[in-house]
Amino acid sequence: MTNYYETLGLAKGASKDEVKKAFRKMAAKYHPDKKTGNEEKYKEVTEAYAVLGDEKKKAEYDTYGQSFNGSGQAGAGFGGFDFSQFQQGFGGQGAEFDINDIFENFGFGGQRQQKQRGRDVSIDINLKFEEAIFGVTRKLLITKNNTCEHCTGSGAKKGSGTESCSTCGGQGKIRENRQSIMGAFTTVRECSVCHGSGDIPKEHCGYCAGAGLARTEEEISIKIPAGIQNGEVIRMTGRGEAVRSGEPGDLYVKVHVEQHATIKREGNNLNTKLPIKLTDALLGATYSVTTLDGTVDIKIPAGITHGELLRIKEKGVPNERNGRGDFMVKISVEIPKKLSRKARKMVEELKDLGI
Repeated sequence: MTNYYETLGLAKGASKDEVKKAFRKMAAKYHPDKKTGNEEKYKEVTEAYAVLGDEKKKAEYDTYGQSFNGSGQAGAGFGGFDFSQFQQGFGGQGAEFDINDIFENFGFGGQRQQKQRGRDVSIDINLKFEEAIFGVTRKLLITKNNTCEHCTGSGAKKGSGTESCSTCGGQGKIRENRQSIMGAFTTVRECSVCHGSGDIPKEHCGYCAGAGLARTEEEISIKIPAGIQNGEVIRMTGRGEAVRSGEPGDLYVKVHVEQHATIKREGNNLNTKLPIKLTDALLGATYSVTTLDGTVDIKIPAGITHGELLRIKEKGVPNERNGRGDFMVKISVEIPKKLSRKARKMVEELKDLGI
């Protein structure tokens, strides 16, 4: 008899959640409708879960081990799992049911056909420092799959119209009957001919050859919000590539911000260095500082030291929540490398005064 724990890749005594997780992974992998499907393996993992997924049967299996199947402890079928009882919930022995209902019965959601979705598109955009701080609107031409303008996505030649798809009978879906260890079941997939629409062109559009899509340039207006940071990504829902009978993908815009020559960003504040003369540091002065809003006069207090910060309020980065940041000015006191005789004499006199 097969070791059910080994079948699910688990150690003996694994928890209920571990059993459920392992079964979910293997059932999805070996499902007969998958490319990686293996009906025999699928049968084995289903049998293992039927026992280990039931607390009572699991306890009996842990007790009786390899003799569990013949012990009569859990009824007929694989490892005590009675498939005739299982099928009654789907209409009885031999009944036809959708395989998705089986997945839902095991408690981890169905594997129902999802609506097609177009591919996402990613682009990079370069911004000047000022554009990132204050925001900007950019218009870009992007080449991607768009709905054909000549047939408005129907794939039909203008004036010819469409007709019911003969492959799916106008249903847009293909139903396939299969036999398994649990009886007959039906799988449903999207029709690959009409792409789920149920209609096909009577005559193909000459521009898109009936695809309903055309690779064209589209002008997209991108609004860059104020205060965006380098490396941030803007998501534009539904602005990616179109797809027939489905939802378009998204557009992702990655922002690259150029550095400024004299100003750096730190959170919502902007920083710059201001070189000043030694005498101005001692006596005080007024200097002009270049901010992103223009030139601002700033008063240097007497006795300021090298590295001190002066604040110009609300000249930093705009922020919707916290208001605008500040513009921070870091003082850099310049020390002369050479002194004239007169200057040296004056400095020596200051030294004698204890300054």
